[in-house]
Amino acid sequence: MLVFLNGRFVPEDQAVVSVFDRGFLYGDGLFETLLVRNGKPFRWTQHMERLRCGAQLLKINISVPLDSLRASADQLISRNRLPDSLLRLTLSRGVGPRGYSPRGADHPTLVMSLHPAPTPDHALGNADRQADPDARQHVPAMRWKLIMASPRLPAGEPLAQFKTCNKLPQIIARSEADAVGADEALLLNTDGFVVEGAGSNLFWIDGDAICTPPLAGGILAGVTRAVVLDICRSLSVNVREDNVTVEELRRRQGVFLSVSSWGVVEAESLDGHDLGHSPQIDQIRRAYWDLVRSETA
Repeated sequence: MLVFLNGRFVPEDQAVVSVFDRGFLYGDGLFETLLVRNGKPFRWTQHMERLRCGAQLLKINISVPLDSLRASADQLISRNRLPDSLLRLTLSRGVGPRGYSPRGADHPTLVMSLHPAPTPDHALGNADRQADPDARQHVPAMRWKLIMASPRLPAGEPLAQFKTCNKLPQIIARSEADAVGADEALLLNTDGFVVEGAGSNLFWIDGDAICTPPLAGGILAGVTRAVVLDICRSLSVNVREDNVTVEELRRRQGVFLSVSSWGVVEAESLDGHDLGHSPQIDQIRRAYWDLVRSETA
């Protein structure tokens, strides 16, 4: 495998950065994960806009023009022969003097790498195959088991809207899910509301509306979250940003997650309690993968 590292394509065993890189020392950086289908990153522009805004907030200079970066991403995908994959882009502040001050760290580190895309066992069902014989995409139709994790996220935290390289609460949450055989962990914020998954955005069905927590609750401004909201509007489904407690979430007609690598995933249970099942979630899931196919054809 080749990795793009600071403007060069190098074998992955040679893709190394300094032990004094601030991304390693302090998590001083950002990352993006993009779904790649048919050799094309899905929603590249939106991911790069979030990266740009995050870098602006952290005052990290992106030395490579984003148009040039897209050309490098395309070349990376082509040279590795991975047209269906996940593209991970990491931007750190780079090497600087010891200490928290970013002064003197003037040469950011930028890395792009490719990884196999999820290939779930529950791919297209028979009905899907009959309707679309050429459907080669794996369309996740699984239902995930969720738990509530112990870490809490700060409500109103502006950094939460970006994928920073410091994700310790999410790491602890996922380790708790792993320990009990769950697929994903949900987190509360400091106001006591359920706000997001360790690696996903949260949605639920409340009557005739699809709901999701507001960004002000301290959640990631997910690119896939925005796509799902657009899909709901295109389907004339009411959407609402709202707060929800654990008890309220358990009583909703359905719960699902959005994540770049898997798309739309329905939740089966929360802490061992069965959650509602709604065909509306499957409708949104299908519409999501239809959109992916159309934009990466």
